[in-house]
Amino acid sequence: MRIAIAQNNYIVGDIQHNLELIKASLAKAEKAGAELLVLSELSLSAYPPEDLLLRSDLYWLIDSALEELRQLNSKVALVVGHPEKVGDKLFNSASLIHKGQLLACYRKQLLPNYSVFDEKRYFTPGDKDCVVTINGVKVGILICEDLWFPEPSAACKAAGAEIIVSPNASPYYFGKGHRREEEIGARAGENQVPILYVNQIGGQDELLFDGASIAYDANGDTIFVANEFEEDFVLFEFDNIHNTLVTERSTSVQLHDEAEIWQALVLGTRDYIHKNGMTGALLGLSGGIDSAVTLAIAVDALGAENVNAVMMPFKYTASMSIEDATAEAQALGIEFDIISIEPMYNAFMAQLEDKFKGTKPNVTEQNIQARARGVLLMALSNKFGRIVLTTGNKSEVAVGYCTLYGDMCGGFNPLKDVPKTLVYKLAEYRNTISPVIPERVITRAPSAELAPDQKDEDNLPPYEILDPILEAYVEQDKSIAEIVALGFDEAVVRRVIWLVDINEHKRRQSAPGVRISSRAFGRDRRYPITSGYGRQFK
Repeated sequence: MRIAIAQNNYIVGDIQHNLELIKASLAKAEKAGAELLVLSELSLSAYPPEDLLLRSDLYWLIDSALEELRQLNSKVALVVGHPEKVGDKLFNSASLIHKGQLLACYRKQLLPNYSVFDEKRYFTPGDKDCVVTINGVKVGILICEDLWFPEPSAACKAAGAEIIVSPNASPYYFGKGHRREEEIGARAGENQVPILYVNQIGGQDELLFDGASIAYDANGDTIFVANEFEEDFVLFEFDNIHNTLVTERSTSVQLHDEAEIWQALVLGTRDYIHKNGMTGALLGLSGGIDSAVTLAIAVDALGAENVNAVMMPFKYTASMSIEDATAEAQALGIEFDIISIEPMYNAFMAQLEDKFKGTKPNVTEQNIQARARGVLLMALSNKFGRIVLTTGNKSEVAVGYCTLYGDMCGGFNPLKDVPKTLVYKLAEYRNTISPVIPERVITRAPSAELAPDQKDEDNLPPYEILDPILEAYVEQDKSIAEIVALGFDEAVVRRVIWLVDINEHKRRQSAPGVRISSRAFGRDRRYPITSGYGRQFK
C-alpha cells in the first residue's frame, strides 16, 4: 500500500481554509498514486479550538466540510480529524472517507488534561478500537495521546492492525522530539507494528506545532522524520506481507539547539502576526541584547520591508546604545527612527510637580520613562497598523523586572519563554548566519538605562545564577529547600521566589509569546494572583 502523510499549517476555526488545504493534499496524493492519505489531529478545525467547540454553528461548518470531502469520491482513502458532536456529547474524532463513503469514525480514547491540554473540558473519551481494511491492508487508527500509553496500541494490534496511523497535534517545546521518538517508538516495538505519526505545524497563540512527523518500523526504530517547522508531504510504501514500511525520501536534517529554537521563534512570530491578519511589526530598539534579538526574529519572520523600529533615548541612554541600535537597523535593512522621550517625560514631571513635592525620586520616575516609550510605540502602531513586539525575556517576566504599560506594552512577545542566558546564545547563533548584532551588545553588562550607571545586577542576581533558580522553581516546581540543595544561597533563592510570586499580576497582563519550554507562563503555568501560599515559608 502507498501511504501519504500531509503535515499542514492550519488556522484554528477557519474551516474553509483548512478544507482547501486538505483538498490540495488529497489532489497531491491522487497524483502520486497514494492509496491512503493521513492528516493531523482535528485537521478540519485545527488544534486547539478551545471554546469554539462550545458553539453549535461550528458543527454546521464541520459537517458541510466532511460532506464536501465525501462527495469528491476520491480513490484515495482519507483519514481526516475533526470534532464530532453526537447528541450532547462531543468527541475528538478521525473519519475515514473512501470512494464517497464514510467507512469508519474513530474517537480518541485517552484525553490529555495536563500542562497546556484541557481536552476533558470538552470531549468525551471514545471506547472502541478502529481497524479498517483498505485495499487488503488492515489499518488501525489512534489519535495522539492514545500512543503515549501501551493499552490502545496493544488493543489495536489485537484487533488485527497491520499498521497504525496516528493523527497528532503535538505542541513543541525544546527536547520534545526526542521524547516522541522514544515513547511512540516503544509502542511500535512492543506490538511489532509500523506506526505513522502525523503532526501539524504552525503557531497558535502561545502554542507552536513543529511538524517533525515520524515513521517507525515494526522494531520501533525511527526510519523517517519529516521537516521541522515547515509544511511537508511524504510518501511511504507499506508491505504487509513482510511487515515493512519504507520511503524513498531521505530523512530530513534535524535542527539542533539554538538553530531549532530560532526557527521555532520565527515561525511562532510569523504565524501569530499573519494569522491575525497583520503584515508588519514595530518595536523599540534600545541598543540592548533583547531588542536586538527580537528585531532579528521579526525580520527573519516577516521580511525587512515589514518591520520598523524606533530608538527612544533619554538622558541616561549611553551613546553606544544609540550607535548599536543604528548599526542593527542598518544591518537588517529596516526603517528606523530616533525619537527622544525627554520632552514627554518633562511634561509628565511638570504636571506631577505639586503632587510629588517633598518626595524623593524612586522607581516611579523610571517607570514614567518606560511608559512614555510605551505611549510612543502604541501611537505609531495605531497610526501605521503594525503590531508592537515587546522584548522582555523570561527571566525578566518571571521576577517582574519590567514595567506594566511601559516596556510590557505590545501585542506579542517572541522572547517571553526565552531565559536571558539563552538570549545571548541565540544572538551568537544568529550572527553565524549574518552579522546583525554588534559584538559589544553581546558582551556589555545588561542595563535598563533608566537611572545613571544602572546595571541589571543592581537589582537581580547574575543571570547565570537567576536562570537556573527560575528553571527549578517555575518549570520543575522545586521547593526552596530543594533549590538550596542544588548549591544556591538560601537568601538569594528566597528573594527570587518572592519576586516570582508577587509579580503574577504583571504576567497576567503581559503579551502572549512563543512557548519553547516544557513550562511556560500563560496557559501552561496557572498560578493565582491573590495567594498567601508563599507566606508560610518565610
